[in-house]
Amino acid sequence: MTTRWLTPEEQRAWRAYMGATLLLEDTLDRQLQHDAGMPHMYYSILSHLSETPERRLRMTDLAERLKITRSRLTYAVARLEKDGLVRREECRWDKRGSVAALTDEGMSVLERTAPGHVATVRAALFDHLTPEQVGQLEEIFTSVTQVLQGGEPTDVPWLRRSCSGE
Repeated sequence: MTTRWLTPEEQRAWRAYMGATLLLEDTLDRQLQHDAGMPHMYYSILSHLSETPERRLRMTDLAERLKITRSRLTYAVARLEKDGLVRREECRWDKRGSVAALTDEGMSVLERTAPGHVATVRAALFDHLTPEQVGQLEEIFTSVTQVLQGGEPTDVPWLRRSCSGE
């Protein structure tokens, strides 16, 4: 099999993407650590829960929305639960599963932290793009996401079955 190396244009685009991704994630983590004492992943959990009915979501569905493994989510939720920001509940419709629920304290932290987070996202990304570029960015990453999720459930970590069946 012959390797299809990246063209010089593709290599520049790839490196620009990787550099921007790493810097953006670091910027968001630093802002959220400063403002809320939590990494971006934990903030994302609170944010997703705040957007769901009754601020509750089954753990497997939350892992899929966040694009992370169930074990990584379980660890993060345990930390948030320890801080009183999230609580785990039994799943009423499936006794094997569990639900993550955003507490009132978690909602307060999210409401207090969101303005600074949005300002950081704007300053780091959107303030530097034209409306056309924002549309292109969405189109590009929607396409990439669809391709990467298009395989078998075992191809993406958040859809793999764990030993516990959760």
